[in-house]
Amino acid sequence: MTAQDIQKRLKKLGNKERAAISQRFFKTGPGEYGEGDVFIGIRVPVLRALVKEYADLSVVQILILLRSHIHEERLLALLLLVDSFSQGDEAARTSIFELYLKHTEFINNWDLVDSSAAQIVGAYLMDNGKAVLYRLAESANLWERRIAIMSTFHFVKHHEFSETLKIAKILLFDRQDLIHKATGWMLREIGKRHLKTEERFLKVHYKKMPRTMLRYAIEKFPEQKRQRYLKGRM
Repeated sequence: MTAQDIQKRLKKLGNKERAAISQRFFKTGPGEYGEGDVFIGIRVPVLRALVKEYADLSVVQILILLRSHIHEERLLALLLLVDSFSQGDEAARTSIFELYLKHTEFINNWDLVDSSAAQIVGAYLMDNGKAVLYRLAESANLWERRIAIMSTFHFVKHHEFSETLKIAKILLFDRQDLIHKATGWMLREIGKRHLKTEERFLKVHYKKMPRTMLRYAIEKFPEQKRQRYLKGRM
């Protein structure tokens, strides 16, 4: 099985109407965050089902898919890498982690990041040095900054919050709405596990953080408390 064989199959699975909807949903128009991205209209569950079928695809062939201009091909490539990483030994995991960071230019929409960053970067860094996260968080590239904060989801799931809070502090004044949403989401995930930790961070920073970030962070709070945060009365 080659990448070309898979590409032919994906083309047959595509749907023009669904592709058009995805083009709009993922903001692919001029000046939008997904400018130039091309969709062929395949649902994510269909792509996930293909991962089992193509689990033995070589890294060389996966990279052909990852470098594609077609969104669904890149997403399938990342799902295959996530699967390979989860089953690999230490050497394989290191190789996939390094490959991932060398190809961030192709991990260029929020679903691509969110489907892979925690599962690969976060999982690898759990027991390794975290310096790369701070380089990504300071990147001029929107998607690398999203990779930085979303990678920490793996730590949060293991009740390790410090890196998420440090990255969140770096991203407090980011100009991109997609960063505000991701950062607020990760703060909310901390709160689901240890509310006091989230609130300690919020009480220091909530008045200056972007409104969208705050709204995402406090989404699950009781309404009265949520309103106090929104009105700056905490």
